[in-house]
Amino acid sequence: MTVVECDTPLLSMLDRSVIEAAYFRDSYRAPLSRPQASVTDIFIAIFAHHPVWMKAILIVRNRIVRLFGLDAASDSEILNFTSKNSYSVGDKIGVWPIYILTENELVAGRDNKHLDFRLSVLKVMDAETASVIVTTICTVHNLFGKLYLFFIVPFHKWGVKRIISNAVAAGRL
Repeated sequence: MTVVECDTPLLSMLDRSVIEAAYFRDSYRAPLSRPQASVTDIFIAIFAHHPVWMKAILIVRNRIVRLFGLDAASDSEILNFTSKNSYSVGDKIGVWPIYILTENELVAGRDNKHLDFRLSVLKVMDAETASVIVTTICTVHNLFGKLYLFFIVPFHKWGVKRIISNAVAAGRL
């Protein structure tokens, strides 16, 4: 199995009413060759390894959105992913606060003036296979949120699929 787009998993701790009402949502499934990995290890295997050019784009984007008064990660946070030995709800993993953390799922995200987003990393153990499903949901609050997503979604879809594929190819998953 390669990285494939899929439905938002029913097993997710994400609130179903929020998922259904979301202005944007997507989910991607990828195989896990390391089913013993924790969800924090899986999150780090995917999101701590952005290519340099992607980090540069994120820095530029964040500098622009800060001009509009939005909360965004600092350049240092993007350039230097720091990880800890253990995480709890309320801690930051990378640039995002953790909202939910169970044995099989980590939900992080950010609330902002224009939109709220949640990023779920869900470990799924089927009878013979293990996989991860990465889900993003965005709830918009105003026209700026819709406009922002109009420009960001194509890059998001391509970028998320790419960093998951890179994690699979590098053997981090």
